[in-house]
Amino acid sequence: MPVSAPSDERSIALAMNPVSRETEARLDRLVELVLKWQRTTNLIAPSTIPHIWMRHVADSLQLLPLLPEARQWMDLGSGGGFPGLVIACVAADIPGAKIHLVESNGKKAGFLREAARALALPAEVHHGRIEAIVGASSAPVDVVVARALAPLSQLFTYAEPLLKRGAQAVFPKGQDVEAELTEASKYWNIEASLVPSKTDQNGRIVVVRRATRHL
Repeated sequence: MPVSAPSDERSIALAMNPVSRETEARLDRLVELVLKWQRTTNLIAPSTIPHIWMRHVADSLQLLPLLPEARQWMDLGSGGGFPGLVIACVAADIPGAKIHLVESNGKKAGFLREAARALALPAEVHHGRIEAIVGASSAPVDVVVARALAPLSQLFTYAEPLLKRGAQAVFPKGQDVEAELTEASKYWNIEASLVPSKTDQNGRIVVVRRATRHL
């Protein structure tokens, strides 16, 4: 099956989320790398390949304005690099920024390392189980992010060590977000807001200011 990404979607995605020319060039190269590796490694769902700019790039870019002062991000279950590598493409222009990419799959971690190297991104790849890496990490983290990884209750469990240290969280979710919040609230005290997604009319982005376990 031919691998391609329509240029009109690129234009729409970048119009929704304006970035510098240098960042545009990095995003172009990132998309090229994803599509190249996709031939041998399942980085993204095949059905989303024709819409990679909207479904993955724009979907990732829209997270940045939600916490504009953040410099240190940790992306749990980075997979094909969305949103972590996209955030890193923007962060390459920001002094002191760094993105930590956590991925348990060896092939995907290999892709993340290659992409970060090829694009000279301020990103560090951590290959291993999320619980082990997050629990052992002493890196300063402003924001923890996870996309299409797990229900909110599980995401809070993964992110708990970072949340305890004052990190905020950004979790893009689909139409079941209210049910996930209701379930998570059985175990967690949550201070969060829901922001409509620019790329999914049924989607919401959960911006978590604070989350602590019930006593």
